[in-house]
Amino acid sequence: MTTTHGGFEPVFCTIVPPHVLDRLARNEDPALHGPARRTLQRDAMERTRRHLTTVTGAAAVTPPAGKQAGQPHRTVYDAGHGTDLPGRKVRSEGQQPGKDASVNRAYSGLGATFELYLKAYKRDSIDGRGLPLDASVHYDEKYNNAFWNGEQMVFGDGDGEIFLDFTIPVDVIGHELTHGVTQHTANLEYQGQSGALNESVSDVFGSLIKQYTLGQTAAQADWLIGAGLLAPRVTGKALRSMKAPGTAYDDDVLGKDPQPATMDHYVHTGSDNGGVHINSGIPNHAFYLAATALGGHAWEKAGQIWYDVLTGGNLKSDAQFADFATLTVKAARERYGAGDELEGVKKAWEQVGVRTA
Repeated sequence: MTTTHGGFEPVFCTIVPPHVLDRLARNEDPALHGPARRTLQRDAMERTRRHLTTVTGAAAVTPPAGKQAGQPHRTVYDAGHGTDLPGRKVRSEGQQPGKDASVNRAYSGLGATFELYLKAYKRDSIDGRGLPLDASVHYDEKYNNAFWNGEQMVFGDGDGEIFLDFTIPVDVIGHELTHGVTQHTANLEYQGQSGALNESVSDVFGSLIKQYTLGQTAAQADWLIGAGLLAPRVTGKALRSMKAPGTAYDDDVLGKDPQPATMDHYVHTGSDNGGVHINSGIPNHAFYLAATALGGHAWEKAGQIWYDVLTGGNLKSDAQFADFATLTVKAARERYGAGDELEGVKKAWEQVGVRTA
């Protein structure tokens, strides 16, 4: 297992970007601004809790006695629309599905994430050492987000107006759990370009988990993050598009998707830790271009290259886009030689305007 660089960086990661919730919070309709404001307040509290847990030290989590290596250990809890975590235990590893669809989807999503990392990359859970996977559903009232808090997954039910149940898209579950993988490997700082890389890595593997679950090739995949999450009234397809950043939604309430696809439109902002959810569109698009150029199942070659960089020990916690891109070129050469894989990766970064050494 690759250790983190330079000490642990406390990161509280949510799937819905702050700029989306900020816009909803300013809406005149109480049905829209009420849940958004409550979600922003709750996120701020959880962010503080995350920091304090890091400072004081979280209890070590070890696989339970009798757990075999390479086998998941999932537990799903029902928060009962409260905020005390984890809540009431409702499903343990090996138990049959119940009547609660949110519980069943969370359980399946944890399993899909575990399986992709194990089967494709021989990684035993998100820490590489069999870490139990816990999730809580029905968190808070009309909570418009899902997050990884460093210890477990948490899902809101959405407000029903803009967002639906956050357990619906499996890539959302994979995205958030991948923040845990990053936490245990490169530990990318959640600021500026390194923060955008942190978000992009989660989008990449979240998408790969969905593709693996559906058995899709790179050409068959929709490359959307959060498809199925937006309520029917919203004019949009998803939260983000890796294939065409900036096109995921264009709605009178949410506004237009602000993600750039190339460095020509890089967004300089002081909000959202320097635009980590916005500028992630650039490395996202580079991965899409590389994966489709290489063809086949994206987790096999393009995903392997990205995984090699994330876990290889050479990616610094404050890495910039060019640093990450250079390492992907190096990883492609080391694993596949001077062939189509190398050229596909180099060309992908060239197309989004990121220079490689």
